[in-house]
Amino acid sequence: MKYVVILGDGMAGYPLPERGGMTCLQLADTPFFDELARKGTVGLARTVPAGFAPGSDVANLSVMGYDPKEYYTGRSPLEAASIGIPLTENDVTYRCNLVTLSEEEPYEQKRMLDYSAGEITTQEARQLIDALKAEFSAPPFALYAGISYRHCLVLHEKKTGSVLTPPHDITDKPIASFLPAGTMGKALLAMMKRSYAILKDHPVNRARRTAGKRPANSAWFWGEGTRPQLKPFFELYGKHGAVISAVDLVKGIGTLAGMDVIEVAGATGNWDTNFAGKADAAAAALLGGADLVYVHMEAPDECGHHGDIDKKIYSIEQVDCVARRIARALRAAKEPYAMLIMPDHPTPIAMRTHTSDPVPFLLYRSTQERPNGAPCYDEEAARQTGLILPRACEMMRAFLR
Repeated sequence: MKYVVILGDGMAGYPLPERGGMTCLQLADTPFFDELARKGTVGLARTVPAGFAPGSDVANLSVMGYDPKEYYTGRSPLEAASIGIPLTENDVTYRCNLVTLSEEEPYEQKRMLDYSAGEITTQEARQLIDALKAEFSAPPFALYAGISYRHCLVLHEKKTGSVLTPPHDITDKPIASFLPAGTMGKALLAMMKRSYAILKDHPVNRARRTAGKRPANSAWFWGEGTRPQLKPFFELYGKHGAVISAVDLVKGIGTLAGMDVIEVAGATGNWDTNFAGKADAAAAALLGGADLVYVHMEAPDECGHHGDIDKKIYSIEQVDCVARRIARALRAAKEPYAMLIMPDHPTPIAMRTHTSDPVPFLLYRSTQERPNGAPCYDEEAARQTGLILPRACEMMRAFLR
């Protein structure tokens, strides 16, 4: 038996009044999801425990079978693991976004225009991070380049307790009420202000403005954390696992869990990602010896943050195609399989950020097809089944049973 997790990040949402009161998941054409729903089990699962912010870090840990109450130590150390940053028990890490702020002065009067600086390319971002390293990579701090707008700052002293806000939570809002506070708040804010002075007229940003693109004119620090200790996935579940994702966060969880992290050319973490390449890589891994592959697709979440209904619908439809492509490869090889399809959390268009609502899940086994499943796969169909799992972190054990 082979096991496939299809994780459509932020795929769930709320009804859209401008689209007849339907969600993006309901509006999307997902014939394969609906086919499996009629032969499988559909319900709701709570991926974000009470007391936790609804981040992809907590939610993906839950889906992957790790109880956040036991294993979660912050978002940025998971990303640090993916980048390959060696951490000691006394290190504190921070996510560093390259963002686009408005040009009002002073700094506190600016607005968050774009948490991703227009999805800046990795090549451009590395040049900007190099410019910041001259100022910020001095003891006790070290700055590391990641992918696109996602980077990492390490503090080589254990001083947690900062109050920080994810930039994707404050799109189009004034930043004054969301600036760093707490233990390291003053130092981090000073670095953010200095980053604006360094980056606003950097050649990369001058070229982006000329091309009609948003400049990456400031660093924004958030996601404070310390080194986590995940038990190996094989030790917990007795299965050899692999992870496919374009996002450092999910690749970092896989790395710390001792799973294979598979790179796919053209994987961008957005709606233009190489969906077919992810599907083919997953099928190849499964037929090549892996027991389980966790296929993470960030696109619906990114589109939700940007409030783009049409691209979110398109992205969900592509996630459906990925699931079908993997299933066809396994069927052609006469390989029995189980497939778990779900988002990590909702990213409603109206909110443009994550929520803690339970998410719809679909569990299908090719060897145990049910005669009377749900009519389709979406939020309402899942709600109508009456099946609610209060702890999504327990799903993996049942899935692999």
